Amino acid sequence: MWKKDRRPKTEDPGPRTQEAKMNYIQTIEFLYSQFPAYHRIGKAAYKNNLDNSIALDDYFGHPHKKFKIIHVAGTNGKGSVSHMLASILQEAGWKTGLYTSPHLKDFRERIRVNGKTIPRIEVMAFVKKHNGMIEALKPSFFEMTVAMAFDHFASEKVDVAIIEVGLGGRLDSTNIIDPVVSVITNIGHDHMDLLGDTIQKVAAEKAGIIKPEVPVIVGETQPDTNEVFLAKAVETGSTIYFADKNFKCTLLDPEHFSEHRKFTVNDLTESRLFSGSTPLGGDYQRCNLQTVYQTIKLLTDDFKISERNIQDGIRKVVKNTGFQGRWQVIGREPLTICDTGHNKEGLEYVLQQLLKIPATGMHMVIGFVSDKDLSSILPIFPLNARYYFTRAKVQRAMDEKVLQSRAAVYGLKGESYNDVSTALGAAKANASASDLVFIGGSTFIVAEVI
Repeated sequence: MWKKDRRPKTEDPGPRTQEAKMNYIQTIEFLYSQFPAYHRIGKAAYKNNLDNSIALDDYFGHPHKKFKIIHVAGTNGKGSVSHMLASILQEAGWKTGLYTSPHLKDFRERIRVNGKTIPRIEVMAFVKKHNGMIEALKPSFFEMTVAMAFDHFASEKVDVAIIEVGLGGRLDSTNIIDPVVSVITNIGHDHMDLLGDTIQKVAAEKAGIIKPEVPVIVGETQPDTNEVFLAKAVETGSTIYFADKNFKCTLLDPEHFSEHRKFTVNDLTESRLFSGSTPLGGDYQRCNLQTVYQTIKLLTDDFKISERNIQDGIRKVVKNTGFQGRWQVIGREPLTICDTGHNKEGLEYVLQQLLKIPATGMHMVIGFVSDKDLSSILPIFPLNARYYFTRAKVQRAMDEKVLQSRAAVYGLKGESYNDVSTALGAAKANASASDLVFIGGSTFIVAEVI
C-alpha cells in the first residue's frame, strides 16, 4: 500500500503580470496553430496509429509507469465516471491525477492533480523545454497533451491517475498505459466515420483498451456489443464485469431546483444498499453511478476506500474536481439548464428529462459542429419548442443559417443568431419566469455560457 499524500493543497497563483499572462496565451495559441487539434478541426487531426505516442513515451522515460492508472473509455458518461472516481480517491486521501478532454474554458482543465489544474507556468515551461522535440516529431495536439499530463503526474508523484480516453480506444493516444482496471461506460452512435460504420465496430475499437489479465468493467449491457467485449476479455484473459448486472441505482426526488439529487445503489451480489446524493442531476447519471460503484469495488484491493469516502466523493465531485456542463442549472427564472450531451444517445437522455419539467414554454439554444450527423439527432428534438440556432466560436462550428435550414426539414422552427451570447439573450428575453431555457447540442456551445 502506498503512503497517502497528506501535504496541504496549494492554489495555482496564476500569472502575476500582464506579460506572464500573454506568454501563457501565446503558448496555447502556439499549440493550437502548430499541432492539429480534433476539437478544432475534426477528422483531419485524427491519427490511426500510436507511433507518436510511443515515441513521446520513450522520450519522457515512460512516466505513466510511476503511478497506478484507471483507464476510462465509452461513448457517453466517461467524463462523469472519471470525475467521480477521482473525487472519491481524493476523499480517501490518495494523491490523484485526472486527465480528461476536451476542456470547456481553459486548456489546463484537461490536467488536474487533486482537482487543481496544471499551473500556467508549467504549461509554458513544458513547451519551451521540449519545443525542439515537439517540432521535430510533429505530434497532434492530443498526443502532445497526453504526454504533458503523464509527465506532470509523474513529477507530482501522484498515487493514481484517472485517464479518460479521447476518441475510440485501440488507437487513442492514451492507450500506451498499463491500468489496474479498464472501464468502458457504453457504446453509442458517435464518431462512426472514424471508428466504424456499425455499433459492433465501434465497440471493437473501444475494447482495444482491454489489456492482458487486467479486469474490465462495462457500464451498460447492450445486446449488440456484449459479445464483442466478452470475446476480447477471453482473448486477453481478463475478468469482465457488467456493472448493470451487479449494481442497480435509483435516483430519487427529481426536483429540478435542488442542488443535490439523492440516490440509492443496491449491490446485487452482496445484497447491500448504499445511499448518497449527487450534484449531477441528470437522469443518465444512474448508469454512471452503477459503473462507479462497480469500479470502486474492484479497487479496494489496491486502495483503502471507505463507504464515507464514496459518499463524500460523489457529493463533492464538482467542488473536488471542477466538473461542469452536465445538467448544469445556470438560471432559475426562467429555469435555464445546459448540458454537453452531443450525440444521439446522450441527447435522448437529456431531452426526455427536459420534457418532464412542468414548464409553460420551452426555448432551445442549440448549435453543432459541422461534421455532426444531424439526420439522427434533429428528429429527436421537440416540435413544440422555440429554437435559437447559433454557432460557437470555433473553426468546426456549423453555420447557424445552415442549421436553421436543416432543422426546418424536421419541423423545428426558430431564428438564427451568429453568436451564442446573442442567442441566449434572445431566449431569455422571450421566456417568461415559468418557461424553460436549454443550451446545448455541442460542448463548445455550453463552454460559452458557463
